[in-house]
Amino acid sequence: MQYRYIGKTGLRVSPICMGTMTFGTQCDKKEAFAIMDKAYDHGVNFYDTAELYPVPPDAKLAGITEEWVGEWMKTKERDSIILATKVAGAASGWFVPPIRHGMTAMDRFHIERAIEGSLKRLKTDYIDLYQMHWPDTVVPIEESLEAFDRLVKAGKVRYIGTSNDTAYGTSKALMTSQYKSYARFESIQNNFSLLNRRFLDELSTLAQKEQVSLLPYSPLAGGVLSGKYNQGLRPEDAKGRFATYLKSPNQRQRIMAQRFMNDKTLASTQKYLKIAADAGLHPVTLATAWSKQFDFVASTIIGATHADQLDASLAAINLTLSDEVLNACDKVHEEILYPMG
Repeated sequence: MQYRYIGKTGLRVSPICMGTMTFGTQCDKKEAFAIMDKAYDHGVNFYDTAELYPVPPDAKLAGITEEWVGEWMKTKERDSIILATKVAGAASGWFVPPIRHGMTAMDRFHIERAIEGSLKRLKTDYIDLYQMHWPDTVVPIEESLEAFDRLVKAGKVRYIGTSNDTAYGTSKALMTSQYKSYARFESIQNNFSLLNRRFLDELSTLAQKEQVSLLPYSPLAGGVLSGKYNQGLRPEDAKGRFATYLKSPNQRQRIMAQRFMNDKTLASTQKYLKIAADAGLHPVTLATAWSKQFDFVASTIIGATHADQLDASLAAINLTLSDEVLNACDKVHEEILYPMG
């Protein structure tokens, strides 16, 4: 396996990262362990979680995913695993997380509370990559970075990263770290897939020039690129976060789900299904391989609710798509620009 480095760090990771956000809602502990074991046996050394998980977020379940990951890690050598987790973003945005009484912020207090909780649940004394789950629109980035920097100096965190961030937010954070001599964001975890190429507009240049690695999440665009919705499954009957969001009383959650599941995304997916078939690939393998085939990507985050679902994703670990397949995918995007808006 060709391992890759995250940013300018010493973190050497597999090109596929095992995401865990389904653990606790869409699969039980036994299945979660089976999923992680299978990924580990295939050479995956990178595991991503968050204090907020599982999703859809629930006050009664928040934190259980980290607990399970922590229990599972006790069955492995700790140094064989690159562990990433996240501090919940600010409640001042579109979403109020159901933890710490919905008062979360990227200030010193919440970052310190969050890391202590995660370390306890994960049963470890350090986190390899600690990420801001989403930015704070109120607390200055200087305060956030100073708090993260202290965690690095204390040895509780090796490196830090951001997530769901913008080109402006990431560049300002990098500049602040440079002038304040703080630890810098080495990675950015953003949505990136065949149906959502927005990262290529501006952030890819920033990632390349500043050596900040993208850790793409949702390479299957919430499962849409698997083709299941093109085969008659109604979104509202599916399981998972976006199916729940479609029925949510929260308007912003419904809008978010509709970005993933609409006429344009389904039309694009139909074309990608043909490309995959012509290339002799499972559509999940095609989508996963595409998302990791960029020089600014360190590792693509996959998810699963059953261990047998991993086969198609893991098949992309050592797969390099041909220019012919890549050009065919680009043509679809030219025909249906930005299907997710």
